[in-house]
Amino acid sequence: MDNLFIVIPAYNEEENIDAVVNAWYPILDNTGAGSRLVIINDGSTDRTYESLQKISSDHPKLVVINKKNGGHGSAVYAGYQYAIEQNADFIFQTDSDMQTLPSEFEGFWKIRNDFSALFGYRPVRGDGQSRAFIEKIVCLIVKVCFHVSVPDANAPYRLFDGKKLPYYLEIIEKDYFLPNILLTAFFVKNKDNVKFLPITFQAREKGNQSINIKKIIRIGIKSLKDFRIYNRKFEQHIKISNT
Repeated sequence: MDNLFIVIPAYNEEENIDAVVNAWYPILDNTGAGSRLVIINDGSTDRTYESLQKISSDHPKLVVINKKNGGHGSAVYAGYQYAIEQNADFIFQTDSDMQTLPSEFEGFWKIRNDFSALFGYRPVRGDGQSRAFIEKIVCLIVKVCFHVSVPDANAPYRLFDGKKLPYYLEIIEKDYFLPNILLTAFFVKNKDNVKFLPITFQAREKGNQSINIKKIIRIGIKSLKDFRIYNRKFEQHIKISNT
């Protein structure tokens, strides 16, 4: 049976982390014996890491990676890298804020062998219209920079073929803050066999989630420049691979 590595970054999620592990850990029951739930503690300043250490004694397939704070993107990258090093057959990524549903994973898993990547998209966002608007802007920037159209570039619900992901991940710097957006763009631009599936995206019940408009504007401006650079890197990567 295929081995699945579930990658979940966590930062200051002491209120959620036990529930996250208990929600996602049972998914491993219907996968290979080598499957793992990988939680990346991104330098939390609360008791997230201590909670993970405690719960790991009762969850032998739980892997806790403790790293210095580098942001969500670097934590996701570290999780992907670990899963690849462990020769995972499939790699799934979601977040630790309990906004996504484990119950919807089966729909992805059933068709895993038919696609190189399966991406969730959020037709309705329980976290508010402002974030839905931001995602539309992100998709517009992706279209401008990579010349591809996607319904959702950054949804934290994605299943990758473990042998395909390294081909694209190696283009991205390990500390880059938006690896998931780049991976979406790369898979689609290269016309890989991908599919977007609708997912439920709930409002966050615990922990803090805020919108810093000035920060978002800065990120938007920076991503325009970064994505153009990454588009050139991607095209060069494809060119070299095809020679």
